[in-house]
Amino acid sequence: MATTHLTTQILRQAPPVCGSFRRVTTTGLSSSSPLTITFKTRKEPSPKNQKFKWARKLSLVEESSPPKPTVDVEGLATFLYDDLPHLFDDQGIDRTAYDEQVKFRDPITKHDTISGYLFNISLLKVLFRPLFQLHWVKQTGPYEITTRWTMVMKFMPLPWKPELVFTGTSVMGINPNNGKFCSHVDFWDSIENNEYFSLEGLWDVFRQLRVYKTPDLETPRYQILKRTANYEVRKYEPFIVVETIGEKLSGSNGFNAVAGYIFGKNSTTEKIPMTTPVFTHALDPELSDVSIQIVLPSEKDISSLPDPSQETVKLRKVEGGVAAALKFSGKPTEDVVREKEKALRSNLMKDGLNPRIGCMLARYNDPGRTWSFTMRNEVLIWLEEFSLD
Repeated sequence: MATTHLTTQILRQAPPVCGSFRRVTTTGLSSSSPLTITFKTRKEPSPKNQKFKWARKLSLVEESSPPKPTVDVEGLATFLYDDLPHLFDDQGIDRTAYDEQVKFRDPITKHDTISGYLFNISLLKVLFRPLFQLHWVKQTGPYEITTRWTMVMKFMPLPWKPELVFTGTSVMGINPNNGKFCSHVDFWDSIENNEYFSLEGLWDVFRQLRVYKTPDLETPRYQILKRTANYEVRKYEPFIVVETIGEKLSGSNGFNAVAGYIFGKNSTTEKIPMTTPVFTHALDPELSDVSIQIVLPSEKDISSLPDPSQETVKLRKVEGGVAAALKFSGKPTEDVVREKEKALRSNLMKDGLNPRIGCMLARYNDPGRTWSFTMRNEVLIWLEEFSLD
């Protein structure tokens, strides 16, 4: 969305001008351990099954006989690594790297000049305050570069400032005559129909505008790697929890014990700032072997933390890793949580991912002080090896 793009056919009957487009597709996960993140590219689908024939019309190069490369495509890839992270900061991207009539498209936006594209970026900075993260850049054709990115935005005009997340790839065509980018097409991971104008894409925007109340407290740090229609894939940094035995995923047994630790029931009577969410973690397939956890502030080191006063309360370092998260509102009853876990696990396996046994329930809100329809709850399942294509 922030990096807008292409769809319609170029009508000029000129010599070859712009590189061809291919969408880089998902390869999924392998089942090996330990957890690693790798970067792979799947072979392009045959034209017969190609869902993005419209994007191919943007090329004026005959794919059967591409011109001999005369442009430093590798150098342009290196340039994008340096330039794209400035997409939404004060420096901005280098407009001299683009043709004046460059074609930009994403599922809901299009621009046919570099001036229009830069205006769109400025508008997004005002309305959404985007945070853009570039994952990788690679050459995918003689005059084509593909990038993978994550963009997180807050819609500032709404009082609750909802967070919108988009992940996907951008396919950038290069003009072989001058070495400038002449086309740029975005593909979102969260929708199937990436053509402009995509009603599915518009709905994907609107459904993220709903109210979720997230307390202004520290949370475990994570990076969103991918967002599909059904879940997010996140890479968590290591974090420390104080935990004890729980009763069930939706239960609160043991909460007073772990909360007591941060309120001063420890060997030095130190009071530790509250964080969010509260986790309940099931370790078995039946989701019955449960612990309840509070995350401790990131500045704390496990070696310097005071010991719990109760023997049943323990400190533990969670090594982090990659997890899939399904967000939902309402009261997280046991039946609801198990239904969400089942749906998430099913979607992960359908997408070729390898979920681990067990799951976590993350509850962000005080149930006694929060309307149920604004509650933020998440079911998380840790993943084995993950491939970010």
